[in-house]
Formats: sequence, structure tokens, C-alpha cells
Amino acid sequence: VQLQASGGGLVQPGGSTRLSCKASGINFSISAMKWYRQAPGKQREWVADIATSGRTNYSDSVKGRFTISRDNARRTVYLQMNSLQPEDTAVYYCNTFWRNEVWGQGTLVTVSS
Repeated sequence: VQLQASGGGLVQPGGSTRLSCKASGINFSISAMKWYRQAPGKQREWVADIATSGRTNYSDSVKGRFTISRDNARRTVYLQMNSLQPEDTAVYYCNTFWRNEVWGQGTLVTVSS
């Protein structure tokens, strides 16, 4: 079971980027998927999730700026991040539950000019 995240990097304030997380070893189409983030010196926090039905939920800090989506054929969950601000700087992790909790390796997003 593996979650492979990608897409992080350096982004200017106000910019956009998209994270991807490809799953293997799970039945992706019946798995709810989540994104978390951990900023330097802070605890990991939930960002967004998407159910198998496609229903989505967002934390108040990202609502209206981030969009979570999934492509079951590609076994991939995405996080489109718009209007990025320095406080969005963090390592972003994808997450699911398949017999046990499964975490991706994390991808760093740095928002800075």
C-alpha cells in the first residue's frame, strides 16, 4: 500500500499550484481520500477530504481557495491550491484508511516572494 505525492515547490504569494497523490495497493474507488498539512513548528492539520461519492469538505482556512478532486481511473487525488499565501507554507500529506491509516511521504509547498 503506497501513496505517492507530488507537485510541491516554490510559489509566489497569490499564485497557484496543484498537488497529486497516486495510490497503489488499495481499492481506490471505494476509499475516501484526505489531504493534511504540517507547517514548520506546528501540528499536522486536516485540509480537505473527498468521499467516494465525490462529496468534499474543507477546513475554514482553505475554503474557497483550494479544491480537492479525484480521478478513480488514474487512482489519483488532487489538491488545486489557488490564492496561496505565506501561511499556506507546509508539507502536504495525502491520507487514506485501508485496513490501517496510510500516509503519503509528503510534498513541500513554500509560498514566498
